Amino acid sequence: MRHTGLSIAFLLAALLAFSPNLVDAAAGSGTSSGSRGTRTYTAPPPTATAPSTAAPMQRSATPQAAPNRAPTAAAAPAAGGFMSRNPLMAGMLGGLIGVGLGGMLFGGGFFSGMSGMGMGGMFGLLIQIVIIAFIARWLYTRFVRRPAMAGGPEIMDRTANDGAMQGANAPVAPPVVIGPQDYAAFEQILQGVQAAWSAQDMHTLQTLATPEMAGYFNDQLSDMASRGQRNTVTAVHLDQGDLSEAWAEQGRDYATVAMRFSMIDATYDSTGRVIKGNATTRTESTEVWTFLRTAGGRWILSAIQQTH
Repeated sequence: MRHTGLSIAFLLAALLAFSPNLVDAAAGSGTSSGSRGTRTYTAPPPTATAPSTAAPMQRSATPQAAPNRAPTAAAAPAAGGFMSRNPLMAGMLGGLIGVGLGGMLFGGGFFSGMSGMGMGGMFGLLIQIVIIAFIARWLYTRFVRRPAMAGGPEIMDRTANDGAMQGANAPVAPPVVIGPQDYAAFEQILQGVQAAWSAQDMHTLQTLATPEMAGYFNDQLSDMASRGQRNTVTAVHLDQGDLSEAWAEQGRDYATVAMRFSMIDATYDSTGRVIKGNATTRTESTEVWTFLRTAGGRWILSAIQQTH
């Protein structure tokens, strides 16, 4: 039994190794690609047609924004000590120390530089210096530091309020309403893309899709041609579709639609033999397609996402 199992496993591995290299059939299948404007990397809301989450975008010309990193506490500058926060006090004490050191250098004691003052005079001087330092500190805080600290948040709040006012007064784009004519256009694009794909008609694909999507279709067709394969998708019928979301941005309207459609999907090798799919039996697929249009323009395909 053990040798039989090993023989079967080896036979299966050999069949896989020497079998034709199959690719995913139908236009855009097997991967999620394209662009959805600023929502390219945001999952579209689920619908009754596609209740599961759409697969994230794998190929897109839209760059993915790097996550914002908040500054860490370690990056904040260390707070200074009392002397660094009170330069006036530091200067006066530095002067006293300098006088004392000067007396020591000339042979006297530390307090010899303050001759004529006496201990009482020295303490009196120190008391006066402390009083002057506190007065100077109060004046600095009252007339210099406090207005600067208070002015910062006020400016920030005013800037934020101005931005909010501008946002409130800015013209709001009207909602994108999707009607029966739009759904009919989406179905026509679905059927047109699959027909042009089957005919390897890149000119028609370029009129039905964005240059980005047309480029992906061209890559898929080129890969299949290099393997001597050809895929045809015929008798496409939209069985069910519903809107996931529609929005406007930067002068463009976007509509993301979940679509379940049936078709006859077959892949042939160079001899005309069916190597994947079925040339007589209908298959079904559910995908999420995004369409875009400019103001007054027509809808074109901008993204295809697979469903889990």
